[in-house]
Amino acid sequence: MKGFYNGRIESITPTEFASMIDHTLLKPDADYKILEKYINDVREHGFKLLMLPLSLLDKALEIAGKTIKYGVVVGFPLGNTSTKVKVFEAVEAASSGASEVDMVMNISLFKSREYARVLEDISTVVAEAKKKGVESVKVIIETTLLDDSEKIKAVELVSSAGADFVKTNTGFLGGGATVHDVALLYRASQGRIKVKASGGIRHALDALALIEAGASRIGTSSGDKLMKEFLELTGEA
Repeated sequence: MKGFYNGRIESITPTEFASMIDHTLLKPDADYKILEKYINDVREHGFKLLMLPLSLLDKALEIAGKTIKYGVVVGFPLGNTSTKVKVFEAVEAASSGASEVDMVMNISLFKSREYARVLEDISTVVAEAKKKGVESVKVIIETTLLDDSEKIKAVELVSSAGADFVKTNTGFLGGGATVHDVALLYRASQGRIKVKASGGIRHALDALALIEAGASRIGTSSGDKLMKEFLELTGEA
């Protein structure tokens, strides 16, 4: 797809597009049959990884082993568990085979301007996860609940804490990723960390617009649909 990236790169192939997608299964009513379907999606399309709750990781490994990569959410979806609990989740996820962790920032503390405590919360999880071999830690800041100045401040904290990505939304609290928010986070990051767009991304054109705005990763429960639409757009279906 030539010329879509606003000058950052000139083209994107289906393989590149797929490698930017975290295929996400976090619905509370997901059963093992749905899990198998999502595993097959990741295998078929070559998505970056399968994003799961910790409770499904063992079953996913039983089904697919290490033929695909896994990400696990931590402190999900509200972010208001203690740092010790988040660390325990992250360490267990890493020890069980997860290569990436997506943690939720403590939004209550952030809104209370307890920035030192927010920084400590994130940096502690990052440090302990990395000790266990986690490749990337992403921090969900829930942009829907923040104004623009707060989003910029959150990027500063996430970057200072040593995380690898700032992530827009959980998708559980209404709202979702927007081009405005992704562009804002991308500019604020100044290349120090990457941006993951997540929340309500259900179409390929929406994902491409978010990538053009600065997202390096897309979190979606509709990865298979995005790939189908992408192949249709590029004439490779």
